[in-house]
Amino acid sequence: MVYGVSTPADSPAHINWLANPPTLRSPVLITAFEGWNDAGDAASIAARHFADRWKGKALAEIDAEYFYDFTTSRPLVHLDHERRRSLSWPTNLFRSCVVGESERDVVVLVGLEPQLRWRTFCDQVIETARILKVSQVVTLGALLADVPHSRPVEVYGASEDESIRTHLDLAPSSYEGPTGIVGVLATQCHQAGLPTASLWSAVPSYVPGAPSPKAGLALVQRVSKLLGTSVFATDLEIAAATYERQVNELVAEDEETADYVADLEEAWDGNAPSDDNADLNDDPKTLLAEVEQFLRDND
Repeated sequence: MVYGVSTPADSPAHINWLANPPTLRSPVLITAFEGWNDAGDAASIAARHFADRWKGKALAEIDAEYFYDFTTSRPLVHLDHERRRSLSWPTNLFRSCVVGESERDVVVLVGLEPQLRWRTFCDQVIETARILKVSQVVTLGALLADVPHSRPVEVYGASEDESIRTHLDLAPSSYEGPTGIVGVLATQCHQAGLPTASLWSAVPSYVPGAPSPKAGLALVQRVSKLLGTSVFATDLEIAAATYERQVNELVAEDEETADYVADLEEAWDGNAPSDDNADLNDDPKTLLAEVEQFLRDND
């Protein structure tokens, strides 16, 4: 409990409120979780970018005690300038953002994929969304795929909500198989009556460990289109250009990798839309196949 903050009467059991719930305009909840669903950290990069650029205010957090195996996700010890010791635990933080140029405000949830009690964890998110009167949920993810780093990033979108599919030209997901917290949360939100869309960006499989601001930028641009607004992203654009240059240098050092990337570029160029501004969801079946294969390979 934070001094001066009143916990809502219907607050979920494992939510710690850091501020009184604000009055927001038909807010959209954007979620991203580090871990299995976040290749190249692209989803969490995008979500944090929105929260930072829109000056998100810390609103609530999910109590880590019930949802993590601390032998896997260990707490961190910190020393301040006076060598006083403190601990930080795995954090799932809600931040509220007032988006002045949009008709809707935003709540951003960024955290770490939990190891325990996924259904209860998702209930915490859904009930918090209800308290904040969230009108729509957008889950972000990123996957490893056979795509070249030197071409535009593919973004796959899916939704079980017919109105969202029509508005964004998305497809319903036909995937069956193992899933992460993003898939579980999207399904439970839909079952709870919350309109939900999932957006995934593709990260080159030959640079799996490097953060990908380029894939993060693609998600930022796609979500901005969904919200009907814009967000300052020059810093991400510069980081994306630096990322591409650095990967170019690494690829050039290995002949086998260079040949593989050249083949990917040739395949991408042969299948690229003729219109540079074409929506990347024009061929959802191709992208869906990539998502499905990624999930199966990472079971």
